[in-house]
Amino acid sequence: MDLTILGGGHGAFAAAAALADGGHTVRWWRRNAPALAALGERGTLGLRDHRGLRQVPVGAAPRPGAIRPVADLAGAVRGARLVVVPLPATAHTDLAPRLAPLLGDGQVVLLPPGTFGTVLFAEALAAAGNRARVAFAETGTLPYLARTHGPDEVAVSAYATRLPTGVFPARSAEGAFRVLREAYPAVEPVEDALSGALMNAGPVIHPPLILMNAGPLEHHASWDIHQEGTQPSIRRVTDALDAERIALRRELGYGAPHFPLADHYATAGDEWMYGRGAHGRLTDSGDWREPVDLLHHRYLTEDTRLGLSFLVSTGRWAGCPTPVAQGLLSIASAVTGTDLYARGRTWESLGLAGLTRPALRELLQEGFSR
Repeated sequence: MDLTILGGGHGAFAAAAALADGGHTVRWWRRNAPALAALGERGTLGLRDHRGLRQVPVGAAPRPGAIRPVADLAGAVRGARLVVVPLPATAHTDLAPRLAPLLGDGQVVLLPPGTFGTVLFAEALAAAGNRARVAFAETGTLPYLARTHGPDEVAVSAYATRLPTGVFPARSAEGAFRVLREAYPAVEPVEDALSGALMNAGPVIHPPLILMNAGPLEHHASWDIHQEGTQPSIRRVTDALDAERIALRRELGYGAPHFPLADHYATAGDEWMYGRGAHGRLTDSGDWREPVDLLHHRYLTEDTRLGLSFLVSTGRWAGCPTPVAQGLLSIASAVTGTDLYARGRTWESLGLAGLTRPALRELLQEGFSR
């Protein structure tokens, strides 16, 4: 399949390498064009995973099994059946209006995960006057546990084995999933994009980790937030926060499986998104022992400011209390000296706060008026 990767972080490196290694024709665009051009001059991108290290070709000619760096966003997107955007949700507000005029009929845009970014991108498409039939999809997690090792190698500790995925508008889901499964066979359809957004694990696992480890993070030169930072008291908070997420899903009429985060750590029961033993592979890799800038790390800027505010806002709209989410968001606001809800991704900021439940169901199914 001819597909495009947008972004330059760990997830984008992993997506470009893994999808090309899987035989797809990959175009890759990132804002740092010189860095991408330098990778093209080196000619390969190293992919290290459970199969060892192998080199994925990078060059100017598009062909299956290789990556083609593209400096121009329009050129990168044109003709791609699937556009994968493994960027933090903090990048959505800048990228969505830039991407909206460039999309064409039948394309699928995947946000892994999205924090309800599917609606934001669809709003931008409508605002641009682009009447193309585009499906926007979002998953419960990034398809890869990955870290870059320098400018030309990415290490993948685990691949997602189950990817709960929602599509906006839901009426486009059947065709979208035909495309998505070619690249990501692990996708599992859920009811709609809001159901997919409420599968997002980042706002559940990461805010307790970064806030309850604030002292060590500011004190130590490096810290493995998933090893030393994952202690029983923090896990109890994570479980309580996840219970609020699941209560929200039930209040809104979404059915099981809800992918409780406890399954990520368990050795029995239902398999979570990364399969069995993923947490151990993550900590054993050593790739998450790193310096963490508390105020600027994406666990705070993305998963707390945007992800927690979205959970709190959804709870307020649905009349479903989220005291743990609200408490963590309030503490994070005190830590940063900023009202993070006011700067968050909320029903107010998305222009959805006035919707009734029937109107929401219609929007999720049909999309914005054409």
